This record gives sequence, C-alpha cells and structure tokens, in this order.
Amino acid sequence: MFNLDYTALHVVVTGGAGALGAAVVEILLNAGATCHVPAHGQSKQPARDRVYIETGIDLTDEASVSRFYNSLPSLWASIHTAGGFAADAIADTSLQTWKQMHDTNAMTCFLCCREAIKKIRAFNQGGRIVNVAAKPAMIPTAGLSAYAASKAAVTSLTMSLSEELAGEKIWVNAVVPSIMDTPANRQAMPKADFDKWPKLSDVAATIAFLASPQNQVTRGALVPVYGRS
Repeated sequence: MFNLDYTALHVVVTGGAGALGAAVVEILLNAGATCHVPAHGQSKQPARDRVYIETGIDLTDEASVSRFYNSLPSLWASIHTAGGFAADAIADTSLQTWKQMHDTNAMTCFLCCREAIKKIRAFNQGGRIVNVAAKPAMIPTAGLSAYAASKAAVTSLTMSLSEELAGEKIWVNAVVPSIMDTPANRQAMPKADFDKWPKLSDVAATIAFLASPQNQVTRGALVPVYGRS
C-alpha cells in the first residue's frame, strides 16, 4: 500500500469545486499538497489552508489559461477534472452542442496540458499530468456521439503526450470513468443500481496515485475506473 506524499508540492486541479475535483483536492490536502483551483466565477467554497482558488479563469480561453499557470509559484502536477456532458441522438445534435463538447472537454484539456508542461519544465524535476476521459470514448455508446468524440480527443492527447514527455520524466495518464455515484447522477437516474457505480472517493484515489511522486513507472495509461457499471 502506497502512502502518498505531496509535501511541499503544488498541484492544479481544474474543476476542483465539482464533485470529482473536490474529492481529489481532499486526498491531496491530506497528503500534504498545496492545491490551485481555477474557477470561472466566484467560488462558493469556504477558505481552506493550502487551497488557492483563482477566479475569473476561462479554461477555453488561451490567454486566461496561460495567465493562470504563469502565476503559479511552482508546479508538480496538473489534474484536469473540468468538463461537460451532453446526450443526444446524432440527428438531434446541434452544431452548437458539438462545438460546446469539443471546447469544454478537448480544448480545455489541451490548453491546460500545454501550459502545465511549460510550468513543470521550468523546474526540471519531472512531474505528472492526469486527464479525465470517459467510458463512451472507448466503448461505443448510443446517443453520446458529441460527448464521446470530445473525450476520445482527450484519450488520444494523453497517449501522444506520454510519449513526447517520457524523456523528461513527466508522466501523462488518464482515468476513464463510467457513470460515477454523484447526487446529480442519482437524481437524473433514480431507478439505476447505484451500488454498481464507482464512488467518487475511489476514482479520486486512483487519480491521486497517478499524479503522485510515488507513481514511478505508470505513464500512457488509460485507466478504467468503471466499478461494476
């Protein structure tokens, strides 16, 4: 069993105020990390030691993302849980929805990966990047074409960056969740078997290990976190 140690390390968690992101932040704090969370609007999260929430950051805007990463004192890892979801049959999928999924999932991942790599490189000590893909990007699922395509871009980017950065000891991986057990998902699917869904704490624990210094060898992995779903 690994004891995660993030003492004195700075970590970005996009979507850090969301369900999965907040679970990741909790584990990182307990392991000694300092967390930096970009937020678009004003945060409703209470102030906490070693959690810095930067408001006014649009993760689809190149200049905004660059400004955020440039402001960090240092960077060990960048974890990208921010994203969006849309479900429609292809005939009902508007161009706006297609673009929105691309922007929210693929573009934010690209911009954050790129700027994180620049910041990590500046300290020449290696680092970690963890993206969040989705099961429909790997297992064909009807009615989710726009969402699945945007998350497929995340998986491809993850694999490519893993090879590009391996020599610099910057490991890039992604978790691949199915439907996770969140209050919002329970409300949307009240008749589902919630016991089959992976718990946020378990998915977050997988992310925290992949982003940790204790992960010495795993890179280029698309890690299924399906539970029994």
